[in-house]
Amino acid sequence: MASRDDQTARARRVWDKVAPRYDRGIAFWERGLFEGGREWVCSRATGQVLEVAVGTGRNLPFYPSGVTVTGVELSPAMLAIAEQYAAGLGLATDLREGDAQALPFADASFDTVVCTLSLCAIPDHARAIAEMARVLRPGGRLLLLDHIGSRWWPVWLGQRLLEVVTARAAGEYLTRRPARLLAAAGLQITESERLKLGAVERVAARKLGP
Repeated sequence: MASRDDQTARARRVWDKVAPRYDRGIAFWERGLFEGGREWVCSRATGQVLEVAVGTGRNLPFYPSGVTVTGVELSPAMLAIAEQYAAGLGLATDLREGDAQALPFADASFDTVVCTLSLCAIPDHARAIAEMARVLRPGGRLLLLDHIGSRWWPVWLGQRLLEVVTARAAGEYLTRRPARLLAAAGLQITESERLKLGAVERVAARKLGP
């Protein structure tokens, strides 16, 4: 089995290749499978916000006024598109290259951490969740949107069969259920919605602490 570093390097190559056509492709899924998800997540962000795996910046228009957004992205090609998009929107954001599995920030640096449609493709998603929790301040909020393994077995079976292809081709997993990992990272779920036959999940969680 490839090491995490090898898997991460592969993910960077995949997303660099996908970057020029990503917005066109994801727009189709946003109209159906993920409709309203970005708005749900971003509307709950407050204070100093870190967006992990910012991609091409598709969440940026949905953040409320008054928040300060920092974004990290593994793929330089995706990041370049996000920077152009942020400039076009007139947003003052701090976007930088970075790995979700080793975030380049001190402990307790942010009030909110956002991650959308990305834990499915981060090689060590448990490590990424632990890192997001680490950089959150006590009482801070983690906000997630992703496709997950459905609890309805016919859908899960279809996801699992498709995952054999997507995991091998692009490192994308369709049956992960990241909410199960939050408690171990010191996070308590405060809101949760499962949609589309249980294959899409929106989660808000709070970091426990003094």
